[in-house]
Amino acid sequence: MKRNYSKKIFSNFAKLNNKKNYKILIILILVLIFFLFTITILNNQHKESFNNSSLNIPSQTASKSNNSKQPKTDITFTMTVIGDILCHNTQYWDAYQKETDTYDFSYVFENVKNYIQNSDISIANIETSFAGRDRGYSNYPTFNSPDALAYNLKDIGLDIITTAGNHCLDMGFSGLSRTIDVLDDAGIEHLGTYKTQEERNSIFVKDVKDVKIAFIDYTYGTNGIPVPSDKDFCVNLIDKDLIKKDIESAQSKNVDIIVACMHWGTEYRTTANEDQEELANFLFQNGVDVILGNHPHVLEQMEKRTITLEDGTAKDGFVIYACGNFICDQNAENTRNSIILNLTITRHSDGKITIDKANYVPIYMYKGVSSKLKRMKVLDIEKSINDYEKGIDLSISQSTYNDLKIQLEKIRKIVGPEF
Repeated sequence: MKRNYSKKIFSNFAKLNNKKNYKILIILILVLIFFLFTITILNNQHKESFNNSSLNIPSQTASKSNNSKQPKTDITFTMTVIGDILCHNTQYWDAYQKETDTYDFSYVFENVKNYIQNSDISIANIETSFAGRDRGYSNYPTFNSPDALAYNLKDIGLDIITTAGNHCLDMGFSGLSRTIDVLDDAGIEHLGTYKTQEERNSIFVKDVKDVKIAFIDYTYGTNGIPVPSDKDFCVNLIDKDLIKKDIESAQSKNVDIIVACMHWGTEYRTTANEDQEELANFLFQNGVDVILGNHPHVLEQMEKRTITLEDGTAKDGFVIYACGNFICDQNAENTRNSIILNLTITRHSDGKITIDKANYVPIYMYKGVSSKLKRMKVLDIEKSINDYEKGIDLSISQSTYNDLKIQLEKIRKIVGPEF
């Protein structure tokens, strides 16, 4: 075909002898070039289509689409962790407002709320129920607290509360269910206890700055209160088969990070026991990246690890075995000192997770001496010490100032160095 077109053009060229014929020749040449170019493009496309289909190679368009789903940049975020939220009778008495017959705990958090509000995501553990005023507010051993506490916790920026704990059934299944309802109404997300089997089977996933984080939560028991036989879904008990199943379910959702919240350990012991250490190893080996422990009501150590998996790959892991009490009115040693833990975590462009930093704010649950004033508040220990020394804040006594310095050293010794 190409040879016939060429002969015809040159034959016509020999007959041209004026400007009009010359213009026609130019047009014919351009048409020929366009024709040959089009034929070449069509042939190439046909070959590429054939090769891709026969070799099962995805097209260029599909490849770009798949690549667009992969992380393109490093993303760093902060996670703030606080410990057990207890509410003893002295605490809700202190929060009571006689004039309005209501409760307000907001003053308790004034000195530390900015640390929680400024984080990308924050999480705490609760050790009480919101079963309702009609059930009667109560103290240890079966806790029931005013609903106002939940709303005040939301006001300080708390995002998530873990509810699987030894006190979750203090007021029965109805109390457990109403606690969930109150948290929902307050706008605090939660996990660990459930009203239905469907809710229990749903893995809690939180998107933080385009990083998908799965949270799982389990408790060692419920203080001997039986879990209803027809509602065994209502609380996650520590069971390796269940935990592994939940981890696999989280992984199937293509999450970036898995955080395990564990209600475990020995009360008032400031170091992890053998069961905690063994279970932590199990969690890391099965895909957990961060472990947040609670229940002992005192701080326990934190550790950053390099985890070597069965396939030989390595990853970062972090565990704090117990975060202590955030609020309480306990008097045993180390029950009033705690920390606000801040983790800085990066998901890299290749999907790898690194625990870049773990620093903390030492805190203390202060109880004033005057019964006429609001006595309970969480102190930022280092700020309180500095303000007292500079004469900026003399609301604490000399003896409290001295005690805060002692508590600060205890915290550093128990938790370990920041990194």
